[in-house]
Amino acid sequence: MNTEVILASNNAGKLRELRGLLAELGLDLISQGELGVSAVAETGSTFVDNALLKARHAARESGRAALADDSGLEVDWLQGAPGVHSARFAGEGADDARNNQKLLALLRDVPAAQRGARFRCVLVYLESAADPAPLICEGVWEGRILERPHGAHGFGYDPLFLIPELGRTAAELTAAEKNALSHRGRALRALLPKLRARIAAQC
Repeated sequence: MNTEVILASNNAGKLRELRGLLAELGLDLISQGELGVSAVAETGSTFVDNALLKARHAARESGRAALADDSGLEVDWLQGAPGVHSARFAGEGADDARNNQKLLALLRDVPAAQRGARFRCVLVYLESAADPAPLICEGVWEGRILERPHGAHGFGYDPLFLIPELGRTAAELTAAEKNALSHRGRALRALLPKLRARIAAQC
């Protein structure tokens, strides 16, 4: 089995998190940008749709096994938005700061009790672009949106995402703490036994 797996993303934060979590399987995760693979348009209406689109594109263009993550923030007050549009909430090409600013503006004056939210992540693993049985797993992380950012770690909406039981935001966690609790970590832990079984079947 080829131990090199392409990540269908150029997001350095995602690569760092997932690379650390996959190391125990002996898999070397590389970003699609390192292989010159362009991003594909995320035209799906669900996280699963987009993850499959990204994984198949990366596998087809690289000739390697591919791992794709599609994830986002779902805010109760906004009826689940930004959802699949989380990365471009403030428009195409928007950075984390602009996305966070828009979120805070939309939640201005909303009381704490009604600022419930969750991060949702769907991971898809494909042996090849034509893989008829993709591995698909989901992870969810419940929390609340603060009125101002706290913490210097993480990326995306992490500085606004409070974990109530800890009294800290996702951006105030160490990498190890975040991997243990996050939506991405939960999705990958669900995926790992399926990956192990597939690897074992190929040996």
